[in-house]
Amino acid sequence: MTAFDLVCLDADDTLWSNEIYFRSAEARVAALLSEWIPADEFAAELLDTERANIPRYGFGAKAFVLSLLETALRVSRQQIPVATVDEILHLGKNIVDQPVELLNGVLDGIAQLSTFWPVVLITKGDLIHQDLKVQTSGIAHHFREVEIVAHKDTATYAQLFRRHGVAADRVVMIGNSVKSDILPVLELGALAIFVPHEHGWELERAQLPDHDRLFQASRFADVFTILNQINGSVHS
Repeated sequence: MTAFDLVCLDADDTLWSNEIYFRSAEARVAALLSEWIPADEFAAELLDTERANIPRYGFGAKAFVLSLLETALRVSRQQIPVATVDEILHLGKNIVDQPVELLNGVLDGIAQLSTFWPVVLITKGDLIHQDLKVQTSGIAHHFREVEIVAHKDTATYAQLFRRHGVAADRVVMIGNSVKSDILPVLELGALAIFVPHEHGWELERAQLPDHDRLFQASRFADVFTILNQINGSVHS
């Protein structure tokens, strides 16, 4: 018997690149607005807009573009030309059209995981965009199920664990966001493996806790080894 019955995985910036495309679009819009506002101030304004808009729009590329447009109009006092509006919309389409780029170690690592445990992907964001990424990733066949959710909080995870018929303490969640992938599942009593990524959204940042059910991998390729070590410690 293993120490867990279900392995859950985050997607964006855990399995494939994501945040870098958002930051690239933000930098371009900041350059377009340079006559009205410095880039660092624009970044702060955009973050405030995104924070306020999450209850309305949720997460993902579409929500991001709406926040970009709203911020651009506000800081320019509705003076940006139509061509700039058009370019912002085009930047949003580029994010959606980006081909999936798997991170190092994911292709072999996911194959290893799915050989020994049932693997469920849990990701939040725009339904159409997230589903497109999953289906074109080349690794969709390794997932027992794909869960695309509006929020990744304790209530959502608890509901998912019940639906999959597993107790929280028999689940391990793997991801790069402390706020969304780590803290909620630890609160429920699950195991968690934090896989840091160099690019992270400011609104997903949180303090990594000191917890006996939390483990850290420097890269995705190390996850399989950590899971085996957890099993070994349980049966030693």
